[in-house]
Parts: sequence; C-alpha cells; structure tokens
Amino acid sequence: MTTPEPQPSDREPAEPAQSTEPADSASSSEPSEPSAASESPATPEPADSPAAASAAAEGSAAGPAASGPKYADRIYRSTSGFVGGALILALACWLGIDAAAVGEGDTPWLALAALLFLVPLVAAYTLVPAVYANEDRLRVRNPFRTITLPWGRVVSLRSGYTNEVFSDDGGKYQLWALPVSLRARKRATRRDPRVTGDRAPGTGASRRGGVAPGAPDRSAGVDRAPTDRSMDELRELHEHRGGEASAQGEVSVRWSYEILAPSLAGAVLLAVLLGLG
Repeated sequence: MTTPEPQPSDREPAEPAQSTEPADSASSSEPSEPSAASESPATPEPADSPAAASAAAEGSAAGPAASGPKYADRIYRSTSGFVGGALILALACWLGIDAAAVGEGDTPWLALAALLFLVPLVAAYTLVPAVYANEDRLRVRNPFRTITLPWGRVVSLRSGYTNEVFSDDGGKYQLWALPVSLRARKRATRRDPRVTGDRAPGTGASRRGGVAPGAPDRSAGVDRAPTDRSMDELRELHEHRGGEASAQGEVSVRWSYEILAPSLAGAVLLAVLLGLG
C-alpha cells in the first residue's frame, strides 16, 4: 500500500529562516572595492614645483627654532666710567667750541686740534670698553682693539689686580670694561661673616672662629664685589659652553682704526701748530 504524495496545493509556504548574524556581516564578508585613491598611484611632485619650494622654506624656518632659542649678548661695562667719560666729553666740547668760536689768532685752530686729539682718546678709555658674552663666544672691546674668543679657545679667566682672559695660543687680554676695585673687595670682605666672625643664631660658631662647619659658602653670593660677580658669571658660561661644537673657531683681533686715525691726526696737527707758533 502506497502513501499518496502531497499535491502542490497542499504544501505550506516555507518561512524564511531568520539570520542570527548582524546585517552588516554580509557586507563585511564581501571584498571592499578599492578606492579611487588606491587605484591611482601618487605622482611625486617635481623638486622645482611651488609646493615643494614652500615645504622646503617651512622646513628651513623650523630648523633654527628646533635647535633651541638664541639669546642676546650679555653686556658688561663700567657704569661709573661711562658716566664719567660722558661728563668729561661734554666739558671738553663746551670749552673747545667756545675757544674756537670766540678765540683770536691761532686759538681756534689749537682748540680744534686739541679736540681732535683728546675726544677719541677720552671716548676710547671711558665709553668704548665693554665685554659681550653669549653661548658661543666672548667679545672683548678694549680702547684700541676688539678681541673675539670662542669659548672653546678660552683657557681661563683670572682676577688679580686686573681681570684677564687667557687663550689656548698663549694670548692674554685685559678686560678694560671690568676694572678691579680693591675698595669694593674690602667692603665685601668686611660683610663676610667668615672674616668678621659674626655668629649666626643657632650655629654655635664663635665670633673669632668664622662660620660654623657646614655653613653655606657665601663667597659667590651677595658678598662679592660687582666685577668679581661678573667674572664668576663668565667663568660659569665658559665651563658650560667650552666643549660645544658651536663654541669653536679662531681668535680674531681687530684694531680700532676709527679711534687711532683721528687721534693721531689731531696730535700731528697740534704739534705743527705749537711748533709754528
């Protein structure tokens, strides 16, 4: 006995199977189409194109900034000498111009010759001296010459009766802008408790025995003469920058012909006028 097969009309429509995977799984399984950017290879720009030139300019501008900031030179000079020189020059110019204006005979020419001889010398010894220091070099401007010493060529800076800098080639150059004041050193010494024997509260140091053991050294602090503190700053800069590659180079010396020439001309003119008179 055979079982009759169901007719097409008797079959129930099959329900679609529900997918448990997220809707975007099919899209993720399909390979993504390559984008237009990946299909076309990037074409390098020529070196002389405007874009390449601007990029190079930006890189060169960013280079110095990345290497670190550059600071202005530290300037050391004698304030009292500068003020005194300015007053002497004002007085000399007043007297010389007055003599040249109202003088008789050879007086105007003598006054002008004296001004031509004296003004450059007074300016050279009072207004010109200065010491310029930065991270790479030390520039010493003395009355008649200017010396530029890279820190790598400096051997030492010494303070005695004068302040001097020594180079590795045996050169010795005096720092006219930093004169030594023995009076200022004595005042600083009298303020130093190691010399006066002042006792700090709680230290247990006797008044004659100086500071107590372990007390801080105040020799590099406020109890130093101004020029000695300036020399300490220069020594510290030399110790920190002496081995740097940017602090190497040659020692250069330039004579101040702009001071020597007019002063020599005034001396010759003054000698001629005095000899003829």
